[in-house]
Amino acid sequence: MKAKKPSWFYLVLLILSGEAIFILPFVLPRVFRPTVLDVLELDNVELGLCFSVYGLVAMVSYVFGGPLADKYQPRKLIAVALWMTALGGFLFAQYPALWVLQILYGWWGFTTIFLFWAPMIKATRIWGGTDSQGKAFGFLDGGRGLTGALFSLLGVLIFSFFLTTSADVADLPDRKAAFTYVLYTVSIIIILVGILVWFFMKTGDGEKEVILERISWKDVKQVLKLPSVWLLMIIILCGYVGYKITDIISQYAEEVMLYNQVEAAKVGTLLQFLRPATGILFGLIADRLRITWLLFVGFVFALIGGLLFASGVIAPTTITLFFISVLIIAVGVYAIRALYFGVMQAGKIPLTLTGTAVGVISLIGYTPDVFAGPAYGMLLDAHPGEELGHQNVFWMLSIFAFVGGVAAFIYHRKYGKEPKKN
Repeated sequence: MKAKKPSWFYLVLLILSGEAIFILPFVLPRVFRPTVLDVLELDNVELGLCFSVYGLVAMVSYVFGGPLADKYQPRKLIAVALWMTALGGFLFAQYPALWVLQILYGWWGFTTIFLFWAPMIKATRIWGGTDSQGKAFGFLDGGRGLTGALFSLLGVLIFSFFLTTSADVADLPDRKAAFTYVLYTVSIIIILVGILVWFFMKTGDGEKEVILERISWKDVKQVLKLPSVWLLMIIILCGYVGYKITDIISQYAEEVMLYNQVEAAKVGTLLQFLRPATGILFGLIADRLRITWLLFVGFVFALIGGLLFASGVIAPTTITLFFISVLIIAVGVYAIRALYFGVMQAGKIPLTLTGTAVGVISLIGYTPDVFAGPAYGMLLDAHPGEELGHQNVFWMLSIFAFVGGVAAFIYHRKYGKEPKKN
């Protein structure tokens, strides 16, 4: 008898929690970066150090947190992670000294990765079942993108509402007071999402079937012997480099296309909405086609887009080509991101060992959190404000897209040809 798949409400809660947990450490500092730097009295390097602390804690947390997801029910780990992350928001609202802020980012590295990351991936696999993995992961990433955009909009609305003067002339104390309301509101919402997850994100009668009593070294060795695990390390590392590099497209618009800051910000906003659109679209078609083949196609798109930017053919006079290239690279990168964990089922990674596998894969796959920013930063700083610096960054993207594409093609040849289960 076929197991009953969890409800759509289960997936909605997973999407909500999947983005809500990253709002405090990443989304708000990205949306309100000038305000964050001012109220915390930081420069860009000091804020970057906080992200580095997060990344280092995350690297350790991937490994040790993965097996935890195979021992405990995902909903409980996700709920606790949300509550612990929200507590950090109340400390953030006190605008602590740099050393305290670094500890806070280390705390967030623990709560969002050790307690959350692998359980989220495992819960998504559970929802997808044997025949809807593409839909599950496509909807997860697309929904997370949309949720992040809505959280950003909510933050801007709250910030604007509590400013006593126009944003153009508001002084630091006024902006600090308004931003405090943003932090408290978001923290409370995250707590509420955690409560909903704890009580309602249940898989039904089979909830205990997806957990193990204990994780042994034998289980870890079983995961390490799977070729799909090693291929996914390469695929995710290469895809994530592409995702990190999309951060500079709005900067390209300003420095190479000669857009003003408002126009460049609109390009960045376009990317924000391409992510959910791509994730949902590929999620809908992935299970009708071969998800492993679509993952390879994503790398082909990313490579083509990267080469268009790297070649130097895009200039202020080629506006149409610029937007076509942005669309191509965004579709490729966001498709890869939406699908790379969705191929675990095809790669014969046991559901009960999902957490352990995700931990091992993520240890290598997410190292771009450590090296990608400094790498493309050095390439840009070597030729500040010039097209050559941007071209070199997109050559970097193209190289990683090519390597990832080769790994994805091998994965498809190895695992994508088997008949689909009905």
